[in-house]
Amino acid sequence: MTTFVANFIHTAMNTNLPPFKIFSGTKSHYLAEAICAELGVELGKMNIQRFADGEFEVSFEESIRGCEVYLVQSTFPNTDNLMELLLMIDAAKRASAKSVIAVIPYFGWARQDRKDKPRVSIAAKLVADLLSTAGIDRLITMDLHADQIQGFFNVPVDHLYASSIFIPYIQSLHLDNLVIATPDVGGAKRANNYAKYLNVPLVLCHKQRAKANVVENMTVIGDVEGKDVILVDDMVDTAGTITKAANLMIENGAKSVRALASHAIMSDPASERVDASALSEIIFTNSIPYKGNSKKVTTLSIAGLFADTIRRVHEYKSISSQYLIK
Repeated sequence: MTTFVANFIHTAMNTNLPPFKIFSGTKSHYLAEAICAELGVELGKMNIQRFADGEFEVSFEESIRGCEVYLVQSTFPNTDNLMELLLMIDAAKRASAKSVIAVIPYFGWARQDRKDKPRVSIAAKLVADLLSTAGIDRLITMDLHADQIQGFFNVPVDHLYASSIFIPYIQSLHLDNLVIATPDVGGAKRANNYAKYLNVPLVLCHKQRAKANVVENMTVIGDVEGKDVILVDDMVDTAGTITKAANLMIENGAKSVRALASHAIMSDPASERVDASALSEIIFTNSIPYKGNSKKVTTLSIAGLFADTIRRVHEYKSISSQYLIK
């Protein structure tokens, strides 16, 4: 038994903390199992019955009365993942769980976080309202597309950052001429935090979109001549922006280009674009399972990060010590 697990069990046994259980939706089962392995506990038993018309029913197959219940489910497309989570929350509240904590490593619909033109929805706020109405008592998530989404909730939000996973990996590469870059100005704050922590220069890309997922024009702001560039972003969808930025870096004299992003949405034809691009490597977390076959993709596990956060939340301890950078 590891010291981590032994200390966790000791603390749980010697306090008046309520028991806790972890359950998972269909598409995040792989991550929930890894989190449970880190904590030394078993994944809770749950059944999701599907009907011929696509409707489904969620039921817990063990008692959760008086328990602190953690529901692990990223809400990436399709919408079944979000609906599953809502039904899991509702079922847990009706089964007399003491508290329900939604663990959403990838918070979907987050790109629609404001009215950027007339007559559009603010989907991130709507999803926050749905989760709150269903009955969550807390949210644990990672690398939201926009930090202000935390303000859409009236319950505590633990916003984790994949930087604690990515920074050690970057340092392990031992790149002598490292430069941090962002594929668009919107990610400048995130990239700047990496650059400041690593004490390396920052380069920006300014892009203009013709429409969603289509980049019309891109310009590099900064010097990349002879540099090892790492592009930093929160997610990669069709990979149009990230690959265009990588190709542009090489055209401007970069020695090598890598990219890292927290969430591997990777909609077709993303993998083909990555393989055909100047990227030597693209690094993701496993908040979303990568289903493609690109040899340039490296996936890092966030199971330890979320397991430690669940432990700290359960024991009413601070989680701020986990943050290398925000």
